[in-house]
Amino acid sequence: MTGAANEPPLAGIRVLELTHMLAGPYCGMLLADLGAEVIKVEPPTGDIGRQISPHFVGAHNAYFASLNRNKKSVVLDLFDDRDRSRFHDLVKGAHGLITNMRPSAIKKLGLTYGQLEDINPRIACLALTGYGLEGGFSDKPAYDYIIQALAGIMAMTGEPDGPPVKTGYSAVDNSAGIMGALGLMAKIVSGRGGQIDVSLYDTMVSQLNYVAGAYLNAGEEPRRRSGGAHPYIVPAQIFETRDGHLALFITHDGFWKKFSEEAGKPEWLTDARFATMAARTANRDAVIGAIGALLKTGDTAEWVARLDPLGIVVAGVETLSQALAGGLVRERGLVREIPVADATLKVVASPFKFSDFETAYNPPPLLGEHTGSFFG
Repeated sequence: MTGAANEPPLAGIRVLELTHMLAGPYCGMLLADLGAEVIKVEPPTGDIGRQISPHFVGAHNAYFASLNRNKKSVVLDLFDDRDRSRFHDLVKGAHGLITNMRPSAIKKLGLTYGQLEDINPRIACLALTGYGLEGGFSDKPAYDYIIQALAGIMAMTGEPDGPPVKTGYSAVDNSAGIMGALGLMAKIVSGRGGQIDVSLYDTMVSQLNYVAGAYLNAGEEPRRRSGGAHPYIVPAQIFETRDGHLALFITHDGFWKKFSEEAGKPEWLTDARFATMAARTANRDAVIGAIGALLKTGDTAEWVARLDPLGIVVAGVETLSQALAGGLVRERGLVREIPVADATLKVVASPFKFSDFETAYNPPPLLGEHTGSFFG
């Protein structure tokens, strides 16, 4: 696709979004940020996400706003014959459709490619579901928490002597939204209509890649390690410091040499247990114990100030508030402000940066705000 400078990459692409909560709305927002016209088709009660958060900025719910900027909202009751006919009029001019309902609801509302093909044979229909459109698990309820439990993610997360732990944010829903956007655009670019079936469960199993590969090919069962340690690289984990925590990731012997010298431990370069990557992995407990004792003698900021200039991969473990107020977020322009009626809505920016296009940040639509512009 070619075009003038500053023309959005997805200009001219129309996507219908019939989604709620997170995975589907995030998928649609990624496309809207890139310039697609995303029409959010909502029932009269609206996306559930409009009421999730206790925080409002003017008329905008903070949860909903974080996932639905740059879209248009049309209210249609797909159980009503007149509204269903209006929806089919939208389908005729659409390149893609996103939904993340249960498979039974998707089929009941006529939102599969097989049900829309006669109206628009070139439309690409994405179904974001828990376990797929078909199969014995297809209509079971699925949420981020449940998928993390079923895919083995919780079992490998947390401290060895503690309970399984979920990730601190909605890793499953966000990952599935990204995967859905990729699959949908691949189908649209092909120029051929069809069904795209992306499940939350499949997405997370696919992201186990090297962990799953170790089990499938060598029978190595993943296990939790203290400090979230990497299974093969030592040291690569979180350590306590005198005033907090430090993430340290030393990937090769060159960095190990710099670290040992800066730490005042030249003996670690000749100790047979510590001297090489292979030796450090084989003697993990001794190496981690020695490093852990050393790092507790200094503050996090001190260690970062000493190690970072050497090129060693190191960072303090920051809170969300520290991260959002930090220099990296400012430099990358990752917090944006959107003027809304009598208020300013703050949002996390799009991750995409292009040499010839800058993302626009428009308010999330009010419920049914654009119905009249499409249907009078």
